Amino acid sequence: MSTRLYVEGGGDRKPLRTECRQAFREFLQKAGLAGRLPRIFASGGRQQAYEDFRHALRASRGDDFVVLLVDSEGPVATGAGPWRHLEDRDGWDKPAGATDDHVHLMVQCMEAWLLADRPALAEYFGDGFSENSLPRRADVEEVSKQDLERGLNAATRNSRPKGAYRKGRDSFAILAGLDPDKVADASPHAKRFLEALRA
Repeated sequence: MSTRLYVEGGGDRKPLRTECRQAFREFLQKAGLAGRLPRIFASGGRQQAYEDFRHALRASRGDDFVVLLVDSEGPVATGAGPWRHLEDRDGWDKPAGATDDHVHLMVQCMEAWLLADRPALAEYFGDGFSENSLPRRADVEEVSKQDLERGLNAATRNSRPKGAYRKGRDSFAILAGLDPDKVADASPHAKRFLEALRA
């Protein structure tokens, strides 16, 4: 079986897309997928990731497993599957042949995964990092995107030498250093994603 993973991330610049792919590769290797890693495609924005996924799913053979990973961009209603959430929020139709196993969400955005491993954040930002400025909820999926951004900015504004968090500069470098077990413990959707790839 061949697994292909289409992720939101990397923007429009080739170097940033390369960083995105490498960060997810390192994260998934640490999650126990070394030797059976999916082929990772950084699609840039959410809409492009969805379009890339749809195209790959249509072109796939019977033994291919094609996966989409995007930010939920908001809370996911209790009991709502990922396709239901994406249909309600974005108007995305579930492609023919797709199931909920084919789509996964970073709830509410990738920064929630960063928040799940505070020691990794502290190590990355070093001196001046203020963990007490981060949102305090144990369930990172309940922290709004705005609160995540505000908390990360407040926690890192005095860090040296990096200074305040900048998504393009920092997010993938931090992702590569995260402990996948901590992320899965704090985020049920991340746990579901990792379990699907392991299966």
